[in-house]
Amino acid sequence: MSLEIKIQQSAGTQGAGIVTVQLAGSLNTASAPDLEKQLAPMLAGQARDIIFDLAKLKFITSAGLRIFGATRKTLKERGGQASFVNLQPQIEAVFDVIKSLPGVVVYKNAADLDRYLALLQSGHSNP
Repeated sequence: MSLEIKIQQSAGTQGAGIVTVQLAGSLNTASAPDLEKQLAPMLAGQARDIIFDLAKLKFITSAGLRIFGATRKTLKERGGQASFVNLQPQIEAVFDVIKSLPGVVVYKNAADLDRYLALLQSGHSNP
């Protein structure tokens, strides 16, 4: 199974620096380099926050997790974060194992993430 990648950058001043990456299919050793290549311009540019929408991701290996970790590290260095939404049960099981790692943020859906971001931008430090 291949990996489909759709990238959408938010327009306007409120969404500046926010990128949504929708993944569908399988994120594995064969497909990970393509995702890494497509993320590179954003990580080299001004992206502050990347939202990975995993609603259609069916399978992930350590190669995919490595990309998520590297993305999180890069964004954290510039005051941003990588967030993950809409996890399928099998993907959620993988994330349950890594949720205990510092800095990994997983939200049930985009609405939960939006609530968090709204609180963050209104000056609340503990949403």
